[in-house]
Amino acid sequence: MPGPSPGLCRASLGLWAALGLGLLGLSAVAQEPFWADLQPRVALVERGGSLWLNCSTNCPRPERGGLETSLRRNGTQRGLRWLARQLVDIREPETQPVCFFRCARRTLQARGLIRTFQRPDRVELVPLPAWQPVGENFTLSCRVPGAGPRGSLTLTLLRGAQELIRRSFAGEPPRARGAVLTATVLARREDHGANFSCRAELDLRPHGLGLFENSSAPRELRTFALSPDPPRLAAPRLLEVGSERPVSCTLDELFPASEAGVYLALGDHRLSPEITLEGDALVATATATANAEQEGARQLVCSVTLGGESRETRENVTVYSFPAPVLTLSEPSAPEGKVVTVTCAAGAGALVTLDGIPAEVPGQPAQLQLNATEDDDERSFFCDAVLEVAGETLSKNKSAELRVLYAPRLDDSDCPRSWTWPEGPEQTLRCEARGNPTPSVHCERPDSGAVLALGLLGPVTRALAGTYRCTAANVQGQAVKDVTLTVEYAPALDSVGCPEHITWLEGTEVSLSCVAHGVPPPNVSCVRSGEARVLEGLLHVGREHAGTYRCEATNPQGSAAKNVAVTVEYGPSFEEPSCPSNWTWVEGSGQLFSCEVDGKPEPSVECIGSEGTSEGMLLPLASSDSNPRVPSISSDLAPGIYICNATNRHGSAVKAVAVSTESPPQMDESTCPSHQTWLEGAEAAALACDARGRPSPQVRCSREGVPRPQRLRVSREDAGTYHCLATNMHGTDTRTVTVGVEYRPVVAELAASPPGGVRPGGNFTLTCRAEAWPPAQISWRAPPGALNIGLSSNNSTLSVAGAMGSHGGEYECAATNAHGRHARRITVRVAGPWLWVAVGGAAGGAALLAAGAGLAFYVQSTACKKGEYNVQEAESSGEAVCLNGAGGGAGGGSGAEGGTEAAGTAEEQAGGEVFAIQLTSA
Repeated sequence: MPGPSPGLCRASLGLWAALGLGLLGLSAVAQEPFWADLQPRVALVERGGSLWLNCSTNCPRPERGGLETSLRRNGTQRGLRWLARQLVDIREPETQPVCFFRCARRTLQARGLIRTFQRPDRVELVPLPAWQPVGENFTLSCRVPGAGPRGSLTLTLLRGAQELIRRSFAGEPPRARGAVLTATVLARREDHGANFSCRAELDLRPHGLGLFENSSAPRELRTFALSPDPPRLAAPRLLEVGSERPVSCTLDELFPASEAGVYLALGDHRLSPEITLEGDALVATATATANAEQEGARQLVCSVTLGGESRETRENVTVYSFPAPVLTLSEPSAPEGKVVTVTCAAGAGALVTLDGIPAEVPGQPAQLQLNATEDDDERSFFCDAVLEVAGETLSKNKSAELRVLYAPRLDDSDCPRSWTWPEGPEQTLRCEARGNPTPSVHCERPDSGAVLALGLLGPVTRALAGTYRCTAANVQGQAVKDVTLTVEYAPALDSVGCPEHITWLEGTEVSLSCVAHGVPPPNVSCVRSGEARVLEGLLHVGREHAGTYRCEATNPQGSAAKNVAVTVEYGPSFEEPSCPSNWTWVEGSGQLFSCEVDGKPEPSVECIGSEGTSEGMLLPLASSDSNPRVPSISSDLAPGIYICNATNRHGSAVKAVAVSTESPPQMDESTCPSHQTWLEGAEAAALACDARGRPSPQVRCSREGVPRPQRLRVSREDAGTYHCLATNMHGTDTRTVTVGVEYRPVVAELAASPPGGVRPGGNFTLTCRAEAWPPAQISWRAPPGALNIGLSSNNSTLSVAGAMGSHGGEYECAATNAHGRHARRITVRVAGPWLWVAVGGAAGGAALLAAGAGLAFYVQSTACKKGEYNVQEAESSGEAVCLNGAGGGAGGGSGAEGGTEAAGTAEEQAGGEVFAIQLTSA
């Protein structure tokens, strides 16, 4: 037997749960100890779905049992006290299955409840009207067939996403299925093109299921508004055959205007209108054309349709035919004296009029005759036709022109005998002749054959002036006429009649005159610049007459002005300010002697020495213009007297000039050396710095940075950089001087290392430092027999490696330069564990006495903790100093522990002073 299905398992679980509940309630139902149970007792199943039911009892040995239901079964499973059955294709809205068992001759029953639900799979919105008038109600109806139970259903009507009506059907009977929701809605303009829909919601969440939703397909609503007034039709009452006339049809208060349809027709002929929308207004325009078949009364129809409704307008139009009249001339171009016949005719029913004279009856032509003369040339004739159509009077006309042929005529109005034109502006030269055909006119000068370009726009020049013979000719004859052309032009002042520059000689008599060219002849006047008086008559020329004069020539065509520069020439003369009698030349300035001479034309000036060193020498002169004609003075100029001679074409003048020379300050290596050396201790003096120049320059020197203090003797601090300035009235000169101070050598330091002493075999170093300028040369003197001594490159350091007894003794360091020599000495002793006291220059006995005193002092040093001694420099002293202050002595300080042999040292200054360095051993 196959295993129980999932539904049977659920039924079994329900059975056990029921048994448990039954045991708990045995005490309460003791009067009925056996029962039957059905699980699930209440079930909600989707329509068409399936369900397992479990029927059970607590009867130990039921006689029989079963499950009564009208639903279809698919399978059954049973046990001793239970029964499980699957129900399929459940479609009834509500059924009550019964579970029963027979136990102890009693029937045990349990009833269940099975309800079905159906999703809102079909949501239908009833179709909307094709067009809905604005302002009227329409019905929205939504149907959801079969969905249920209805009590769990909610329907919503929507406009786009906006909810219009929402209704819940809660409280409806459980068996109720399907739902309908209806609403009345007022149509608005903004509803046009809006989508309406219906949404259904089946909410089974309270029953442990979900929320089922569905919506209908949207339906679009089209709303419209149509004015009750008919369209306005604009059309002509009369339409001529073959003509085109515009017609228009307008309707306002139309919505949506773009959806409206327009029908426009003339009689049976439909027009093709062009639609223009302006807000809620519609304008349809078309062109109406009539043909001969449509002649007579016709109707123009305009119909506007929107939303299934129409508005229509009709107008009467009369189609007529009215050809233009015919006007004929028997001879359009007739010779003078010829008889010409003019005829005016029109169609039937039209009354014609020729030049104001009507025909006798409608439909007949009108005529007139004339003898052609010159006055009839280009005469116009007018033919008018009148026709009455539908109560309106219509008219048409036509005109014709008569041409009369005649010989040329040259009238003074069209071709004057005398022409006067201004020069310059472009003119059209006209000499016109009357005649038919139009005569050709030719004008030329009899003397030269020059031809006038008649009828062409061109500039007027003086060359056109003169007398011309004009001839007009056509096929009917010719005419001849003489014409004089005068060209007027403004005055001109040229260099021949009025030169720009005029030269007068002082003392002569002259007059200023300018001749101007122009037509008519100009009047010329000249005025000096800045004055108002016109210059007239003869002048006695003086220098005051030189200047600029303004000459002006005038005539009716204009004026011309010109500046005339008058120069008055005269002989040369010297003036003291411009050519001084005394002149000083400054050497190196490049300055030239300026000697300006008054005279016109400008005189040439030459100055030549007349005595002394300048005799025969030429004095260079400064040019009066910006570009010198002679070079500047590059060498010394000889002072003296120079004679200057000025000459032009009107005479000469002479003047004597006294020339002296001076020069600006100048310093160089010879007068002010750039490097100077002083000796320290010498008497203080100023820098050796002089300058050349005339007048004699004053020289002042100052040190750069800190000023040099006033002292009697030269000090090293006087060394440095000095700036010297030489000054006189013609300028300054500067020079930088470096001062060095030299001094004698001094051995500033002579020291031994190590300072604690040296044992035999040990090393020691002597260092000597000297101060001197120029730098000193270092030399050493060692004890006789001292070998293996090493010196540094500059001899400042003496070193010994592996000291022996021969290295003990006196060492001298000497420093030498050009200004002297200085030496210091130091004594070095190489010893064992005994204390040696060295005194520079003492005898052997004195050494023994000193040694004994040192030994006694050493014995007495028990008060010193470890017998330590310090090195002490003392003039002519051999006393030992206790380091820790114990014992007698010159004083002590804090000691340092030591325990090696040391070499005693002593140094002696150049003056013979002796210093002792005392060392002890451990």
